[in-house]
Amino acid sequence: MIGFLSGKVINKDNEKVIINVGGVGYVVFLTELGLEHCIEGQEVDVSIYTHVREQEISLYGFLQTEEKEIFELLIGISGIGPKAALKILAVADVQTIKLAIINEDISILTQVSGIGPKIAKKVVAELSGKITTPVNVVVKDALAQNDAINALRSMGYTIAEARNALEGLPKDTTDVGECVKYALKNLGK
Repeated sequence: MIGFLSGKVINKDNEKVIINVGGVGYVVFLTELGLEHCIEGQEVDVSIYTHVREQEISLYGFLQTEEKEIFELLIGISGIGPKAALKILAVADVQTIKLAIINEDISILTQVSGIGPKIAKKVVAELSGKITTPVNVVVKDALAQNDAINALRSMGYTIAEARNALEGLPKDTTDVGECVKYALKNLGK
């Protein structure tokens, strides 16, 4: 099993990268955010989940440990494969996904193509006892930021650009409009 790779990104497309590690090119599927941070010709360190099936071995990479942890929980649910789990991680940041599961809010999960209310409810039911989040996290703040990220994505910004633009946002901001204004000011710099 491969658990970690460190090497140079030699190729990249919209769902995976090829990482050269000691002269061997590893194909690694990444989240949308992970792909945005990988630049051809630059070094990258990636935590790996090795997915083994009868006819295939696939590598799924994560730049953050929390992403890998939630990914592994998601694929442990029947009906959720690795590709669907990556799509869920593309919809919102890990903290927002955790909060949605804790609060039994399936709306974030149903944004993913191929995941309807039935599967979303199953995910919430199976993971609600396994998800932990810091006590000081305010649910409305995270959900407002997620809505702001979705609004910025609809304007043509990438997830990474939207998240970076929201960095430094006062924690008590729960109005989506205020979040978007703040982000747009940062993006206009």
